[in-house]
Amino acid sequence: MSGDDSELGGLGGLFQIAEPDEPTVARRAPGRGIGIDLGTTHSLVAVAPCGAPPRVLADAAGAVLLPSVVAYLEGEPVVGAKARARQVEAPERVVSSVKRFMGRGPGEIAFAHPYRLGEREGDAGQVLRFDVGGGRLVTPMEVSAQILRELKARAEAELGGPVDGAVITVPAYFDDTQRQATKDAGRLAGLNVYRLLAEPTAAALAYGLDRQEQGLFAIYDLGGGTFDVSILRLKDGVFQVLATAGDTALGGDDLDRVLADELLRAAQVTAPTPSQREAALAAARRAKESLSGVEEVGVDVPEIGLAAYTVSRARFEELARPIVRRTAAPCRQALKDAGVRPEEL
Repeated sequence: MSGDDSELGGLGGLFQIAEPDEPTVARRAPGRGIGIDLGTTHSLVAVAPCGAPPRVLADAAGAVLLPSVVAYLEGEPVVGAKARARQVEAPERVVSSVKRFMGRGPGEIAFAHPYRLGEREGDAGQVLRFDVGGGRLVTPMEVSAQILRELKARAEAELGGPVDGAVITVPAYFDDTQRQATKDAGRLAGLNVYRLLAEPTAAALAYGLDRQEQGLFAIYDLGGGTFDVSILRLKDGVFQVLATAGDTALGGDDLDRVLADELLRAAQVTAPTPSQREAALAAARRAKESLSGVEEVGVDVPEIGLAAYTVSRARFEELARPIVRRTAAPCRQALKDAGVRPEEL
């Protein structure tokens, strides 16, 4: 975002949002601000110059999406595609999907992951740290801060100077601890976090719903690692969030995992090494993306001895169905909490 709140151009309604338990946002002095989508799988940064439409910023290679992956190998941490390329080689030292770990303690992680967890004296088992080798322990906030630094640097290169702060999107169903962890990551990255914006609200703005006069909307947001559903009322250009529900450990990662398990079964690998599992996950992600446009795709995973294995869209949908069905209960809960019937949307 650029300038003060009246200079948001196409996002003029950004701060006219009534979210549950959201503190009043004080007006700030004009300055360079940015918007960041800190995602489970990919992240990006955008600006909304005064009088101009919002613009997503690309890196030197023209890519706007930054893989949310950080590698702790030799030297300084590496972020993005270069880090992701090392994931099969060193899965314990390349951290991805860190958003699922934000604001959580070691005993609260109920999903499978390839990481070694470590502890420092005084942690008392309460602080989640990744042991990335070489005696180095990093928290989820520190990993997220590396991603935010990369996006901040991209914005500063584009704007020709330092940025003053950022609006960062978070799942609507993040609790206070998870939201505070995101703010802490921003602070570690050297950012003044103007506010956290719920992802479903950001989606509503991105689709231009704020330009309608009134209406009730359901925003269904199944992301890489989190699921949110929000019921919004729009009246006179102002959004009111009536209810939110979701699951902060449900998303595309789970779809990748069931397809990776299918590939491992096909290869008759019953006890995969961390590197074999990461190779299967990477192949599953590629296949999932390809199946958006074709009915079937051939999969090769040499690390597990699998070649020319065909995955059909129908089979993938069969594997995905139980995961997608898990989104139904939060949807029903949000509608109930909002006092809204489906036909009213």
